[in-house]
Amino acid sequence: MSIRLLGELDANLNEQSVTPTAAKPRQVLALLALNAGRIVSVPTLIEELWGDHPPMSVRTTLQTYILQLRKLIDSALTAENRGRAKGILVTRFDGYLLDIDPESVDVRVYERFVEAGNQAIEHSDDEAVSHYLGRALAEWRGRALADVRIGMPLSIEVARLEESRLNVLESRIGADIRLGRHHAVLSELTVLTAQHPMHENLCAHYMVSLYRAGRQSQALQSYRTLRDTLNRELGVEPSIRLQKLQRAVLRSAVDLEAQLRPDSPPLNAEAWDTRNIGRPADRSDTRGLLATTNGGAAWQR
Repeated sequence: MSIRLLGELDANLNEQSVTPTAAKPRQVLALLALNAGRIVSVPTLIEELWGDHPPMSVRTTLQTYILQLRKLIDSALTAENRGRAKGILVTRFDGYLLDIDPESVDVRVYERFVEAGNQAIEHSDDEAVSHYLGRALAEWRGRALADVRIGMPLSIEVARLEESRLNVLESRIGADIRLGRHHAVLSELTVLTAQHPMHENLCAHYMVSLYRAGRQSQALQSYRTLRDTLNRELGVEPSIRLQKLQRAVLRSAVDLEAQLRPDSPPLNAEAWDTRNIGRPADRSDTRGLLATTNGGAAWQR
């Protein structure tokens, strides 16, 4: 059985769809699939389906939805296995368990690639970071559970997954920039910075990529756009780190381009170290310069 949750809900068994059409059975299946191999308690299912206002016959109604799912599963089983759906959607004490390989759910595949990417980050292996996090993001086909009505338990899971997706995307783009693929990520960052107008790390990635692509004025404009948005919406200024990046871009026309060589000594100017973009800062001050290599700008300490 394979189940896809990172997009529209899609469940298949033996190349036959077992995706329910009714709203509440879809919720039940989604919650069970997110917890494949683990028991989901009846109270959790009730909260998902009805919140604080369950019907009088709540457990009987829930059992009806479980029965509907089992009938769908049974219809896709081979002839010799018909009637064994209870061995897949299993009743446990005060709960239910979807007894399938967790790796058959796309969320688990996504998380496995993310784990591999995080290990690569720890080893500063940007090629592996880009590869594994790219594979993780390829599991997504849209917003998580895009066509499922969600209650509180599922809404928490969807929020967690969407936040994880954004963090993974940010880390993968950072790795690609460090690998010199700034042209390749520009269109992606154009969309992302529009979707997340107050996200400083995405803005930093965008500024670095634009600068390296020889579009200094647009890099500065992206900073101004973010600054105006933060001022208007929150009444705050961009972080010190982003201000340092903006000053580094500004200085490039005066004191950086004259010394844009990989072996140039550091200038007396604070600049952004792109190796820290998307990573926890280990010190409050950085020094650096924008250096041109192979016809494009690159960051160097």
